[in-house]
Amino acid sequence: MKARLLTLVVLVFALSSCGDSQHEYTVRTCYLIFDNATHQDATLASAMNVNVPGIFCRITRSMKNGAMCFDFENNAGLTSSKMANAVDQRRTIILGYNEGIIVGYGNLDFPATFYAFDKECPNCFDPDALPVRSKPLSMGSDGIATCASCQRQYNMNNGGVICKGDGGKKMTRYHASCTGPFGTLAVN
Repeated sequence: MKARLLTLVVLVFALSSCGDSQHEYTVRTCYLIFDNATHQDATLASAMNVNVPGIFCRITRSMKNGAMCFDFENNAGLTSSKMANAVDQRRTIILGYNEGIIVGYGNLDFPATFYAFDKECPNCFDPDALPVRSKPLSMGSDGIATCASCQRQYNMNNGGVICKGDGGKKMTRYHASCTGPFGTLAVN
């Protein structure tokens, strides 16, 4: 009888400790495979270097002279653009909610954790509203992402949790991996 009571008490405590937890990854579709061994983009490479954590890179797409390009901007001030090659154009590419993601290694864990976040503020951006109004996060050199609309700040080095401002959802996170600065980036 005591064993059952003890089991019941432990079970109640275990279940009550899980309240209000947020899912680690979103179920929203994001898909990108980018071969930086082929493209040799230094801006993206800076964020894919496990030896220099804390550098994050925003990835978006644009059209230049009729060709699809990948645009990169990191939180250290570097920007660049690479034209998509034939392999890239055959691949399915979905860059989060509104055509943009942020990738990089956080600097608070050892070994460093590789993150991929959506570029939109999770508390202000509504993908179902028409017309869609972008609420992109700006990136600080300290790894803090800020929303100009709600003024919340998110710590990208710590899983995208809110570090300043009203409570709410942490940054939208996607599964991601990379094989080094001039290797392959995979977000899915």
